[in-house]
Amino acid sequence: MSNHETEQYLTRALDLAAEAAGGVSPRPPVGAVIVKDGQVVGEGKTEPRPGVHAEVAAIRGAGEHASGATMYCTLEPHAHQGVAAPCTEEIIAAGISTLVCPIEDPNPKVNGNGFRRLRSAGVDVITDVPERLRQQAEEMVSGFKMLTLQGRPQFTLKYAMSIDGRIATSTGESQWITGEEARAEAHRLRHISDAVLTGSGTVLADNPRMTARNANGSPTGRPRLRVVLDSHTRMSSDAALLDEPGDVLWVVAQEPATMHDNAETLVLPNGDGRVDIPALAKLLGDRGCCDALVEAGGKLAGAFVAAGLVDRVAAFVGPVLIGGDGAPGPVGDPGFEQLIDALRLDDLWSKPVGDSVLITGRVSRD
Repeated sequence: MSNHETEQYLTRALDLAAEAAGGVSPRPPVGAVIVKDGQVVGEGKTEPRPGVHAEVAAIRGAGEHASGATMYCTLEPHAHQGVAAPCTEEIIAAGISTLVCPIEDPNPKVNGNGFRRLRSAGVDVITDVPERLRQQAEEMVSGFKMLTLQGRPQFTLKYAMSIDGRIATSTGESQWITGEEARAEAHRLRHISDAVLTGSGTVLADNPRMTARNANGSPTGRPRLRVVLDSHTRMSSDAALLDEPGDVLWVVAQEPATMHDNAETLVLPNGDGRVDIPALAKLLGDRGCCDALVEAGGKLAGAFVAAGLVDRVAAFVGPVLIGGDGAPGPVGDPGFEQLIDALRLDDLWSKPVGDSVLITGRVSRD
């Protein structure tokens, strides 16, 4: 097969995986494309439990055309019996002759066993693909990897700030620092996240709905969990997010005087009168969340940084100067006293989004 074919069909498989992101956890988002005689004969993406994996969906779509065909898949097929039967056996039974796949599954139960099983059955397994595609495949399952290896979701800290680093004016006005295109991109980030987290201060100041919405303003049904951290039980029953469909987790540090009908209440104190953030991270992991988006003010953002629970940053920079000593920044106390201790970001990239710029990076753990 040519490099052009690998680029074309693996890119399509990655697009399918992206369509599944945010809706299939604790499964990883995977895409698969089956090609025979230069024609796509089957496609599939991960389905939520109890649905099938991407490879099986593609095989079912291809039917008898799968025999002698090539499968392009974004993640190593699993070879063990889990919730779903081994995808390797489905691939072998279908007569797939070649598998093109860039990365191994980080799950210790897989981790190369799928490739070995396929090779032992005579399937030609090709893992040598362009580095750009390999990196995209790894990023696609980075949240799944975090959940698998550390038992918690991958946390992305997202915020919008002025070009001089303020998230609001000194009086608290923040709507809108960025334009409509940037806000649409923020909704896309919510859509691919399993959970969106904010603090009660943001709920009181902005009254957000915390839903992902499309260009028409209609909810997309994601994220599947919205989380409000509220150490002092300040969220009121008329908060807009409580009127939206979907699950809400109200996390408090003390037993509230009254409960909210449309929210699950979780009392999770840390001993200092605040919500225990590391314990919450583990709980979200136990609920199968792979990716969580933190959209909060500087105070809660600073608490996540201090807890070592920021893995990625998505910063939208709007074309405005705010100024003012009292205007808040995106990350508050406690902060770092020395630059050597400050968080450093790797894999930085940026792109224009309307009149704003989105800068993303991954926190270096070296």
